[in-house]
Amino acid sequence: MEKLNAESLRKIDEIVAKHESRPGPIKLMLHDVQHELGYVPFEAMEKISNATNASVAEVYGVVTFYSQFTTEPKGKHIINVCMGTACYVKGAQNLVNDVINMTGATVNGTSSDGLFSLDATRCLGACGLAPVVIIDGKVYGNADSSKIISEIIQSILDSERKPMGA
Repeated sequence: MEKLNAESLRKIDEIVAKHESRPGPIKLMLHDVQHELGYVPFEAMEKISNATNASVAEVYGVVTFYSQFTTEPKGKHIINVCMGTACYVKGAQNLVNDVINMTGATVNGTSSDGLFSLDATRCLGACGLAPVVIIDGKVYGNADSSKIISEIIQSILDSERKPMGA
C-alpha cells in the first residue's frame, strides 16, 4: 500500500476535525475525503475510525457498501457503463469493449496514462434510456459507440492533447 503524502494527511485531518462533532459523521467525512482526494485511502478510514469511535471495519463497511466511494485512485475522466439487464440487452457490453479499445482503461480500472477510469456498474435507474453511460457525471441515454466513442471520448482526448496556450 502506497503511503500518503503530508498534504493528503493534512486534508484528511481537516475533514475529520470539521465533522467529528456532528451526528452521523462517518459518511460526511468519507464524502469529503472522496471529493478532496478522489478516493478513500486506508489512512483516512483509520483517522475517521479514531475520531468517531467506530471500528475500522465499520468505516470500511460504509466505504464498500456505497458505490460512490472507491478505495483506489481514479482517472481524470470517469466513465460508467450500466450493465443492468436492460442496458446489457441493448448492447452495453459492446460499449464497454469500445471504451476499453479507445481509452486503454480496463473494466473497473484506470488507463495507464491516468486519464480514464472505466466502471461497469449495475442498474443506474434509467432503464428507459438503455443503454446508459455516464461520463464525468453527465448521463448519456440511448448510447451507442459512435456517439460515445467518436464524439465524446475523442473530444476529451483531443482537449487533453492540446498544447498549453493553444
